[in-house]
Amino acid sequence: MRIVVADDSVLLREGLVRLLTDDGHRVVAAVGDGPALVQAALTHRPDVSVVDVRMPPTHTDEGLRAAISARAQLPGTPVLVLSQYVEVSYAAELLADGSGAVGYLLKDRVARVEEFLDALDRVARGATVLDPQVVSELLAGQRRKSPLDALTARERQLLAVMAEGHSNTAIARQLALSNSAVEKHIGNVFAKLGLPPDDTRHRRVLAVLAYLHS
Repeated sequence: MRIVVADDSVLLREGLVRLLTDDGHRVVAAVGDGPALVQAALTHRPDVSVVDVRMPPTHTDEGLRAAISARAQLPGTPVLVLSQYVEVSYAAELLADGSGAVGYLLKDRVARVEEFLDALDRVARGATVLDPQVVSELLAGQRRKSPLDALTARERQLLAVMAEGHSNTAIARQLALSNSAVEKHIGNVFAKLGLPPDDTRHRRVLAVLAYLHS
């Protein structure tokens, strides 16, 4: 794949470049701030960009803002955002345009090289990938009344796995269900969340958004 890397830490940036290059990918640009990321995305139109949330000048959410800006100018361009901490609101903002091809992972996940590369590949292919820790915090937190209250325990479990960006086949394997059972449960989730027939990937993104906002 052709990849843009954006991280203000030279050490981390070069480490990502080396990791991706060793895996056979081509890093077409490695930059250290938000405007440079947007320019690199527009110039190179990469298969996916890997972006640190916090970059200069304030080191708050400039990377996230740049990623959203790049997607606004290149709708659907795949972006995988890396963060030091779990911020559910960041994940929700990334998903807000409903087009998918986004991921939100904790930086610790990069050390688990196979998991990181798998997530990167799924985002590049259009999936929505959330770090399992984000999902865990959502499950552990107190939920206000929401449309998700209508879901069964199994449907909530399936939606949690879907939020991690897994395919129907992977969901079936992880939950020990048949593919037909997974399809039926997903159909029930869509119906209970009031998501009418539409592009399947689009409905998956909307379902995950409902999960994030619950």
